[in-house]
Amino acid sequence: MDFYLTALLQGLCFSAIALGIYISMKIFNIPDITTDGSYTLGGVVTAVLLTNHQPAYVILPAVILAGAAAGALTGIIHTKLKINALLSGILVMTALYSVNLTILGRSNLPLINLPSLFTIVSVVSDPNQNTFWILAIFVIVITFLIGYLLKTDFGIAMRATGNSESMIRSLGVNTDRMKITGLALANALTALSGYLVAQFQGFADISMGIGIVIVGLGSVIIAETLINWFKLTSVWLSLVLVLAGAVIFQLVLAFTLSVGVDPKLLKIVTAGFVLVIVSLPRLSLLRSS
Repeated sequence: MDFYLTALLQGLCFSAIALGIYISMKIFNIPDITTDGSYTLGGVVTAVLLTNHQPAYVILPAVILAGAAAGALTGIIHTKLKINALLSGILVMTALYSVNLTILGRSNLPLINLPSLFTIVSVVSDPNQNTFWILAIFVIVITFLIGYLLKTDFGIAMRATGNSESMIRSLGVNTDRMKITGLALANALTALSGYLVAQFQGFADISMGIGIVIVGLGSVIIAETLINWFKLTSVWLSLVLVLAGAVIFQLVLAFTLSVGVDPKLLKIVTAGFVLVIVSLPRLSLLRSS
């Protein structure tokens, strides 16, 4: 039971990255590989500030600004220099490795016996339940803010930019600015996942972001599959399913390990699971035809 509880808590930690991938890929149709670097950046900034005994009201804004800066840089390279979005993300992700290593000062920084979000805030006495409720509240607040933003005029313009860039540009909207803002928002959310995971696992590592984009992508694909199955159009329900996708993804991996699969093969299992989820809609179409 503790095994699945840990998976649930990890799923909640990864909810922010799932929301970030949802914004970049499903709203703007931009495959943003900056994710690997900005996730690590969030964890690195958190670890360094925690070891320097900075308060939570300093750490959280610093993480958000760092992630947003990374995303905005990708957006600027893509829109202003007219470089392919995928390549722009790869360039920034590669540069962030050196940035993260410089900030961290070494490859791994433990956070043992340091105060964290899960120790300074006490909702219930049981540590695992306390972590769960803190993460749940954190995720609910983020989801509410993102949902509210997407329902505003600015959010509608963001969604329209992804759906029909030429149409929204003809209405006088600066689509380049929208893309830069959207990627900044997406990577700020990704950095928040790094912020949560670094405190949850008790360390920050320079390689913690390698392949993390597949976790967010898998969560979003699960959500998209459910959205298509149930033919949902509500923004709020879509965001809830993205959160559910992040949790389901981690529970599937936990089940895989619980049945005795070698942990060394976990990345292959992860890739295979995402492949199956991606293929489901297409297999359904082939069957119906």
